[in-house]
Amino acid sequence: MTEKTENQASKRKQRSGAVVSISGEKSVVVRVDTRRRHPLYEKVVNTHRKYHAHDEAGTAKVGDKVQIEESRPYSKMKRWRVIEIKAAQAVV
Repeated sequence: MTEKTENQASKRKQRSGAVVSISGEKSVVVRVDTRRRHPLYEKVVNTHRKYHAHDEAGTAKVGDKVQIEESRPYSKMKRWRVIEIKAAQAVV
């Protein structure tokens, strides 16, 4: 059996979105907004999807922009993990 290099390894899906809820000590809900053109009517349609993600450090707050990555199942709903907090919520 040959050993895979980092370039040959399977790529994990990544998404960027905003934290909309904290659902436990190490769990967050991330809303990912997408825009696409409707195949028949050619109008731009805005859609969103919510992902339950594992936040090991527990540092993400509601409103933060985060990068999430597909991972092993952590629980019934959590199949993603937070890999980076891009922009923290402004403290007023």
